[in-house]
Amino acid sequence: MNSLSRRSLIVGGISFLALSGRAEASQKSWYIGRIPDQPFDIPLVDKTRIPQQFRRQTVPYLGRETAGTILINKQERFLYYVEDARRAIRFGIAVGRDGQRWNGEAIVGRRAQWPTWTPTANMRRRNPSLPQRVPGGPNNPLGARALYLYRNGQDTLYRIHGTNEPWTIGKAASSGCIRMLNEHVFELFGTVRNGARVVVV
Repeated sequence: MNSLSRRSLIVGGISFLALSGRAEASQKSWYIGRIPDQPFDIPLVDKTRIPQQFRRQTVPYLGRETAGTILINKQERFLYYVEDARRAIRFGIAVGRDGQRWNGEAIVGRRAQWPTWTPTANMRRRNPSLPQRVPGGPNNPLGARALYLYRNGQDTLYRIHGTNEPWTIGKAASSGCIRMLNEHVFELFGTVRNGARVVVV
């Protein structure tokens, strides 16, 4: 290798490390603390980085769904947890990209803390570089909690789950699942039970 090639390689490596460092610093800037949890703490997002409409808030509810129902409006990018006939808690979410969305009804078939992520066969066909399995933890794309959606006793392969990419909230960014901030799905996980009705419109 001549000196020019060696110099180019070194400069390129330094540039890559600098970019990686800036990206890591940028991601860390989204967090302002932690929620104690086991076996990992949950990073707490700086809400000033989230648009106002996608922050957690209690809102009037005039719909038909009964208390305990989860209602997801993909167009608005909102998940509602119906508390009673007049009130719901609204959370901002990320939804599936075009062609990877679904509508209909399901139930919460099971729930998991710090879930393992197993990409579906379709995901791996679209992106062969995906790992076969990612154990639960801060680097897992399912985040701190997951609600597994079932229909007619079968796993739909769709989830309501946390995310380690809080900047995607309010966007069409997933492979069809519903993403929430980790602290939001942590709250929802503690509120709903298996069998809860989920309506996606």
